[in-house]
Amino acid sequence: MTDLKNKVALVTGSARGIGKMIALRLASRGADIVVNYTRDKASGDATIREIEALGVRALGIQANVAEVSEVKGMFQQALTTFGKVDIVVVNAGVETIDIPLADVTEELYDRLYSINVKGAFFTMQQAAKTVSDHGRIIYIGSTSTDLPVPGISLYGSSKTAPQYLVRVLALELGSRGITVNGVIPTAIDGAGVFTDAGDNTHWRDFVKKSVPMGRMGTVEDVADVTEFFAGKLSSFVSGQNLCVTGGALA
Repeated sequence: MTDLKNKVALVTGSARGIGKMIALRLASRGADIVVNYTRDKASGDATIREIEALGVRALGIQANVAEVSEVKGMFQQALTTFGKVDIVVVNAGVETIDIPLADVTEELYDRLYSINVKGAFFTMQQAAKTVSDHGRIIYIGSTSTDLPVPGISLYGSSKTAPQYLVRVLALELGSRGITVNGVIPTAIDGAGVFTDAGDNTHWRDFVKKSVPMGRMGTVEDVADVTEFFAGKLSSFVSGQNLCVTGGALA
């Protein structure tokens, strides 16, 4: 079992979905957790209670990753409370589907790119400045970057840039023993546009038919790989974007 005792992990977008499961998983391995959310304080508080029930400390920070000043403030607050940050999981993002490129509005473009690209970039920048030597930076991406599908041009393109940043940042931080990796899952049940069980039935069927294992991914699947990247077993693995697809090519 991964031992993260005496580690501090900051997980963006961790009030629900993939981020919440990752926060709970790292907490269950002994890490103190910084829970970040943008608006949903009730869900953030609920996640904090679940984390504290595991016997570790939790700090909730409301911050919009699309605002650089709020990203900086989030890291500073984490340092003030815990004294260090050892693990950063760059998870916060917005997902859209069923929107042809011709129908994408400037408003929607700005919203997705401000969170998925700008937010990820400046969170990774602050992580680079803040994370302890031999720490971990983990980006949660999407296989939509490798599988062109009608209706997801905006979302897929917005997830592409941070996957490139993973490789660059691994080169820049390697001398400090910091690893930088990406977890790149297929469509995940219980997250994003698939948060509600009955939504997007045709997309669910499409995913299941595309995956050799015959099912969608789960938040636990993503947490499994994130746990690996957060622990000692991955200490010589860096600059990788690992697909979590159940055998699908993308």
